[in-house]
Amino acid sequence: MAISNTQAAAPSVAGTAQSSPLVMRIIGAVALAHLINDLIQAVLPSIYPMLKDSYGLTFTQVGLITLTFQLTASLLQPWVGYHTDRHPKPWLLPAGTVCTLIGIVMMSMVGSFALILLAAALIGIGSSTFHPEASRVARLASGGRYGLAQSTFQVGGNAGSAFGPLLAAAIIIPYGQGNVAWFGLFALFALFVLYRISRWYANHLNLFKLKQGQAATHGLSKGRVLSALVVLGLLVFSKYFYMASFTSYFTFYLIEKFDLSVASSQLHLFLFLGAVAAGTFFGGPIGDRIGRKAVIWFSILGVAPFTLILPHVDLLWTSILSVVIGFILASAFSAIVVYAQELVPGNVGMIAGVFFGLMFGFGGIGAALLGHLADIRGIEYVYWLCSFLPLFGVLAIFLPRTKKV
Repeated sequence: MAISNTQAAAPSVAGTAQSSPLVMRIIGAVALAHLINDLIQAVLPSIYPMLKDSYGLTFTQVGLITLTFQLTASLLQPWVGYHTDRHPKPWLLPAGTVCTLIGIVMMSMVGSFALILLAAALIGIGSSTFHPEASRVARLASGGRYGLAQSTFQVGGNAGSAFGPLLAAAIIIPYGQGNVAWFGLFALFALFVLYRISRWYANHLNLFKLKQGQAATHGLSKGRVLSALVVLGLLVFSKYFYMASFTSYFTFYLIEKFDLSVASSQLHLFLFLGAVAAGTFFGGPIGDRIGRKAVIWFSILGVAPFTLILPHVDLLWTSILSVVIGFILASAFSAIVVYAQELVPGNVGMIAGVFFGLMFGFGGIGAALLGHLADIRGIEYVYWLCSFLPLFGVLAIFLPRTKKV
């Protein structure tokens, strides 16, 4: 992939964010890097059934693997974003991928639960350095079309999450843990892509300074902004606790309830994650047109009827409903991130870090708690309980209207 350093000159400081150019090839390159980053992450839950059998793990230990990855991926992200909002670090993009590369190669060779946790932590650290800076690059290249840029960036990650289980079913499950190392080739390619992106970013730091200085135009008090951010955080909680039940345990649910093979269950997980990718892509541009609050309302509360039905249907309807749920539920995240960035302008990286961090953190905590609950009450009970989480979407009524959204 060739990413030229000779892009159109950045606008003057007197210009607006919208006067800067839309650079789709940069947005596309960042989305591709996000695809690879999340594809590698998706290897972890995809090989859980294999690791569980090979090492005699409990559901609680499976949840702890996810928790370790998610916590390292989440706790660092807001701090990385906060620091780079004030001191941009283009080199962090390729540097984080080096950490991911080490983690995924290590995952192919480890022989104990403790080392599996360490490998998962390294992959999480790589992710925590990637998301805030990459999200900022997408916004800088957006030409003011923030929803389009954020959703394109995010759909890359969702596409990677969808293809991860499919590739794991083809490459790892039939041939064993050592074949995880093949995913290191993806990390090497991402390293090349991100090096080229970092050069474009370094040559456009004047554009970064322009957008950093934007002032809030929504007219809301600090208290109102803070309460809106808390509501958004609660919505992310409900969304990603529910998503954790799918990404970590959907294959187990299908195997236990419908007696599917591991490979067949991975195909169903792929369908769900593919729907997530599609929903993410459409959520951003729709939010640009009709308003982000409307998208958030529809995405989280609107999916509740389908989640409530899911635990009570047969395999065919489970497959259909999982696709519908994935599509609708995924449309919210881009809208949530851009909405929050417009509430707190000048802190693009920090806000991206906070919400990506919450995404990973809630997903990890959810995976650990739901795994422990599955050990106690069974995996089907987990899906019944989680079906009520989207009802948190009613909290969107407390989100303020603003001039931008």
